[in-house]
Amino acid sequence: MNWYAVYTKPRNEKKVADNLNSLGIEAYCPMVTSVKQWSDRKKKVIVPVLPSYVFVKIETANRNNVFQVPGVVRFVFWLGQPAIIRELEIDILKKYLSQDYISIEQSPLNRGDKLKIPYGPFKGQEGLIKSTTNSKIQLSLESLGILLTLEKSNNLNIE
Repeated sequence: MNWYAVYTKPRNEKKVADNLNSLGIEAYCPMVTSVKQWSDRKKKVIVPVLPSYVFVKIETANRNNVFQVPGVVRFVFWLGQPAIIRELEIDILKKYLSQDYISIEQSPLNRGDKLKIPYGPFKGQEGLIKSTTNSKIQLSLESLGILLTLEKSNNLNIE
């Protein structure tokens, strides 16, 4: 089975992931807690790391089953085929997003960019993680052409 990226309607990511899981299709929607500020208050909110994306692990023959869930728009394609997300990329997302981050930036991955994992169980592998400082981590999702920069927070305080 492979992981695929599914494009969803805006603000439907969590509901789509929950409905896919209830159908028996393994789905993962990377979420993070951030602090949003309005003119009169601050509030912790849970937001998707990749807006309008949900990852599904499914057999190729059963790919059309995801369209039973309202909110699913289409599969994300790369070179005319549904983009296959490596298991290692999903594992790294799950590991690093279990910590608290105060900001997440998404930028396009430039051709020829090489990132190298400096430590941990994935040490030495190229193309996935680069720790820029103690508080910032860069995750590369090559199959989607995305570079995520996560800024770590010790705690999320609302003043």
